[in-house]
Amino acid sequence: MAHRLGCNHTDHPRIGRRELLQVGGMSLLGAGISDLLRLEAEATTPSPPAHLAQGERGGRRAESVIFIFQSGGPSQHETWDPKPNAPDMIRGEYGTTATRIIGARFCEYLPRLAVRADKFSIVRTLHHIAGREFRNEHNSCHYLLHTGTTALPVGDSNASITAPRAGRFEWPSLGSLVAYAAPTAQGVALPAVIELPRANLMRYPGREPGILGPRYARWGVDLAQPCRAPDAAGSCPNCFSHDDPNDPARAAGPSPRAWWNNSSCRDATFKLPDIGGTLSVPYSQLEDRASLLARLDGLRRERDAAPQRAYDVHRQRAFDLLFTTRPGAQNPFDIRQETDRIRDRYGREEWGQGFLVARRLVEAGVRMVQVNLRGWDTHQNAFRDLRGKLLPSIDLALSGLLDDLEERGLLDEVLVVMCGEMGRTPRISPISAGGRNASGEIFTPGRHHWGDVFPCFFAGAGIRAGQIIGQTDRDGGVPVSEGFTPEDLAATIFHCLGVGPDREFHDQAGRPYRMTRGTPIRGLVG
Repeated sequence: MAHRLGCNHTDHPRIGRRELLQVGGMSLLGAGISDLLRLEAEATTPSPPAHLAQGERGGRRAESVIFIFQSGGPSQHETWDPKPNAPDMIRGEYGTTATRIIGARFCEYLPRLAVRADKFSIVRTLHHIAGREFRNEHNSCHYLLHTGTTALPVGDSNASITAPRAGRFEWPSLGSLVAYAAPTAQGVALPAVIELPRANLMRYPGREPGILGPRYARWGVDLAQPCRAPDAAGSCPNCFSHDDPNDPARAAGPSPRAWWNNSSCRDATFKLPDIGGTLSVPYSQLEDRASLLARLDGLRRERDAAPQRAYDVHRQRAFDLLFTTRPGAQNPFDIRQETDRIRDRYGREEWGQGFLVARRLVEAGVRMVQVNLRGWDTHQNAFRDLRGKLLPSIDLALSGLLDDLEERGLLDEVLVVMCGEMGRTPRISPISAGGRNASGEIFTPGRHHWGDVFPCFFAGAGIRAGQIIGQTDRDGGVPVSEGFTPEDLAATIFHCLGVGPDREFHDQAGRPYRMTRGTPIRGLVG
């Protein structure tokens, strides 16, 4: 029996891809990698039409997508849609800076991106149209954004969507749909969709393959050093918490008075995914094909009943994957192969080095790389942390990525999209008046969850650069021009990949569904 979404894993003996592709590397659970690939290939989900599998997608303008997820929801006011003429408690503490787009101004702490504004476009009026009880909550908005939908599955709440539930009709993630519609080219051993750099901390709703089935699941990889922040999903980069005290004597670190120790995460060095190591096969043995194949065969519990030729194909793919991920120049995860100049361009932090790995992965043929950026849930100490951590880091890392893609001739082949699951409230206030945060200090003001409007960054293949699309009201709270939904965001991504509006996919029972239910954002794409 194929694994059904909503069931408990213990109900069925069949091992799905998520149980095999574990965080930080592949746990083979007693099976060879060729067994893993065979299980994927023999999943009950039908294969995509032959012309898709052969890469003839017709009119595809983007070869791949880098999706940058600002987990927590960045403030529109402190990024792409400042309101300098609004009252103090809406305007905020920051000034603005001019851009290369006439009449458009960004937050003053995005100077590098401001002078590159002719290389990208901003859509200011994404919004959620789900009920009020859904549009302002992380769990629900995670699902809506990452599946490109406008409603939760029937019967789900913000609380229930985080856990498996029998009978749930779960729409596939955007990544899974990309893996279906734009499979990797022949000879590319890596999975179609990879998520980094901290998959273990990002178990959010909407990232699963849903009704598409486990064959199209993403590969979540842990590359960064261990993070021991009190709020690990709300800290970044390398490493802080919004609960950090304003008392310098209690600052995070190894000192006796520190309220927590962030030393484990201060090293931005990335580790490599441990694939060959889980087989107990030294990389030196990978040079000897016969030795590797003999070892893999020795791990097999039973002989595959498929024709020998098909078995050899899967076994060769396993070999290729192992070879691709051994240390060295051919390993896209091994950023030690990059020069110091390139690594400095991106920034020696978790975000910048994650962007660099993403560039190497799309060069290696991966169709979609999602880079998760934690820390945008700025309920408190918002202006301290945005000015001191978040904005300078994204300004350096994202401008470095754009420059590097352009210099390598990849900006015309790679679509870059960046947004959070929601925006922030127009009005500034403490999350709890008079309350205290985890470090014991009185809550300081910030902005809170707001799904009525949020911005999105677009650059690269298929995008008309140098534009500001959409206008919000004077307080930055709602669209006053056309608003766009996550369905439109999904349709825009698929349009740039050459996936037409009538494209269908089939669930595990063979039932057809239209892949996109929105409309590509007008003015942003041709």
